[in-house]
Amino acid sequence: MVSSSASMILFICFIASAMTCSVFATDNNPLQDFCVADANNPVVVNGLVCKDPKVVTENDFFTNGLNVAGDTSSNLVGSNVTTVNAARIPGLNTLGITLVRIDFAPWGINAPHTHPRATEILTVIQGTLRVGFVTSNTENRHITKVLNVGDVFVFPQGLIHYQQNIGYGNAVAIAGLNSQNPGVITIANAVFGANQDISADILAKAFQLNKNTVKDLQKLFD
Repeated sequence: MVSSSASMILFICFIASAMTCSVFATDNNPLQDFCVADANNPVVVNGLVCKDPKVVTENDFFTNGLNVAGDTSSNLVGSNVTTVNAARIPGLNTLGITLVRIDFAPWGINAPHTHPRATEILTVIQGTLRVGFVTSNTENRHITKVLNVGDVFVFPQGLIHYQQNIGYGNAVAIAGLNSQNPGVITIANAVFGANQDISADILAKAFQLNKNTVKDLQKLFD
């Protein structure tokens, strides 16, 4: 039989373990006021090397131009993502956040994708969007909603999600992600545009497609 003191020790160990898992689920916390990225430093670390704080200026924490619409005509899906991260604002380094502007042509989509290292929170600035995400196996539940200007929606970390402009005019959304480097895996590009190609036999069976259709898709995403 476990004593009360032993039970308390086990309980404390469990809480500490849970808190540790929670901490490592996101970017590490900064150890100083800021760590402005030094883009010219050749040292490779998990993040970016800090600039000497004595030479940091206000411009290290600033960018502009997010009011400028992205070009939605340069791809087949009709959307454009403008990213604000530590490469654009060096002062974001180690702060664990990224901002994006997403522009949509009429009926354009931000194709199904995942962010392996971040949860996303999105708000509509202009237009009307249909958004959704799919829960993990085995339920694979599709959770979807139509958003109007001022509406906010959350996409949990790692889950496949998308946005679609369902209006006849342009749409704009702003999203925040809780990682300095959220990562993006666009499903169709990753599967059919892999370098090197995934075997057409595998993809044909996985997606229940004709092998020639798979090869055509691989050429499209090549």
